[in-house]
Formats: sequence, structure tokens, C-alpha cells
Amino acid sequence: MSKTDVYDLVIVGGGPGGLTAGIYAMRAALKTVLVEKGPAGGQIMLSDEVENWPGTERIGGAELAMNMANHAESYGLETRNQEVTAVEPGLDVHTVRLDSGESIAAYAVILSTGGSPRQLNIPGESEFYGKGVSYCAVCDGFFFRGKTVMVVGGGDSAVEEALYLAKLAKRVYIVHRRDELRASRILQQRAMNDRNIEILWNSVPVEIHAESGAVERVTLKDTQTGETRDMPVDGVFIFIGFQPNNTVVPAGVKLNAQGYAVTDAKCETDIPGIFAVGDLREKYARQIVTAAADGAVAALAAAHFVETKKATEADSCGLPAQ
Repeated sequence: MSKTDVYDLVIVGGGPGGLTAGIYAMRAALKTVLVEKGPAGGQIMLSDEVENWPGTERIGGAELAMNMANHAESYGLETRNQEVTAVEPGLDVHTVRLDSGESIAAYAVILSTGGSPRQLNIPGESEFYGKGVSYCAVCDGFFFRGKTVMVVGGGDSAVEEALYLAKLAKRVYIVHRRDELRASRILQQRAMNDRNIEILWNSVPVEIHAESGAVERVTLKDTQTGETRDMPVDGVFIFIGFQPNNTVVPAGVKLNAQGYAVTDAKCETDIPGIFAVGDLREKYARQIVTAAADGAVAALAAAHFVETKKATEADSCGLPAQ
């Protein structure tokens, strides 16, 4: 394989982290290709509106995604609309394999494959996502100020989000399948002491209903009696877990107990030259802005890694670095 066939950087995933990494990589003059199996923008393509992107009070998710993609492409970023099936680390270069049977060799790889909220898989959930169904209270809670919402789940995340929503909404119902929450005791006490929160025990949602494209009620089933009832609500927030899309993460990369890639401050994994950003990476907050920040950090770190790698190769051959 000729060195001219080797990319400096392959970015796997075209969400906010991947696109930002593309912008910074091109500004660093790295020979870069971004591979994304779906539309550019990732999950923000499914958000009707985004109100927490700095400098922009309100913007449609699809518009923000397009702006990011156009910005990256304005620097000449090469993109491929294909699926990555494997990332194979190497001593000299890493190999990214595609579903077409092709492979791409690169000195560095940035994994920006994101993550996915666990779904209830009930009627109305996917149909009304972004129209009353949400998986992020911080992202969408503002739209339900003064309204009635339902939070599904009983762990720390569900109760924390319910407490956040209680500051905005008129009424918050926490729906839990058992008669005791799994959240930490202090969170449980805060929820039970909040006048805007009511816990509906031994209940599970079985269908989400909407009129004119907006959620209006949820059918709940009693887990003990099997009886059903309808609860009128304006929004449904689902927090039954979140899973990183880590199927192409190489075996040598350390994952935490939840499956998130463990990195250092440069977003670099245990394998030199392989980075993880955004919702794939172990970190405190999962927001569009933090994913973009990860992308910038990883691209800058990748540029330094590639420059060092090339300089080392040139020294060993007695040639000037390219």
C-alpha cells in the first residue's frame, strides 16, 4: 500500500462531534474522510427545534445539522455515505472497513458513532418523537412550560429529569412499573416532596395518542391488575436507559460498565491514534455543544498525533516529513 493511499484521519459518524471534527481537521490540513451511513447531523436531525446552541436562540434541528455539514464541506471535507463494519487497529496505520467491502487506511480514527436512548417500543412512540415524545428534558423541557408531562422510568436519570421538568411544567407524572423507585434515596425524597410531581406506581405506558400531530394522552396499564386507563398529558419523556453505539469500537479500547469508551482529556482511547467523541465517550453531560467540543479536541489531538507519526517515520527513513 502506497503512503499516498493512506488518509491522515477517518471520522466515523456525522453527528455534531464528527462534523466539528471534520471542520477542525480540514483547518489543520489533514487528509480526511468522514463516513456516515445516514443523513448528516445524527440525532439532531430528528429534533424539531434546538434552543441551547450558543449564539442561536432557536433553530430547527435539521437546519442546524445542514449548517454544520455545509460548514465542513466548505473546507473540502470528503464524505462517504456508507456504513462502517469494523475498525481494525494497526501498528503503522489503522484500517476502517466498509459494508461495500472496501477498506480505508489512516493514521488516526475518530469514532463519533453516538448513542441511542432505550425505547419503550409502544405505538405512538416513534411516530410522535419530537412532537411531544422526548428523551431529553434539558433539550426539550422549555417547550412544556406550564403544561402537563409524563416521565417514564424509575432510576436516577428519570427522577433527575422529573425534578428538572417540575421547575417548568405545571404537573409532572413519574410512571414506574414497580412500587418502589430505583433512584438514590435523596432523589426519591426530593421527588416525593415536590408539589408538582406525582408518582404513578405499578404502571407502564402501552400507547401514546396524539391529535393534530401533538401528544394529548397516554394509555397506562396497571402491572398488577392489568387494567388500563388514559392519562391526559402534553408530553412524554422516556428515561429507561441510554446505550452507546459501540459495535465498531475495537476490542482493545477500554469500555466502562455501561459500554462507553474511556478516553483521556484529548478524547484518545487506550489505542494510540483512535479517539472517541460525543455520546460514545464516557463523560458527564451529553449535549450537542459537548459533542461538538469533543470533536474539536479530538481533531486537534489527532493532528498532533499524525504530525508526530509522520515526523517519526521520516526520521527513520532519513527523509523530510510530508
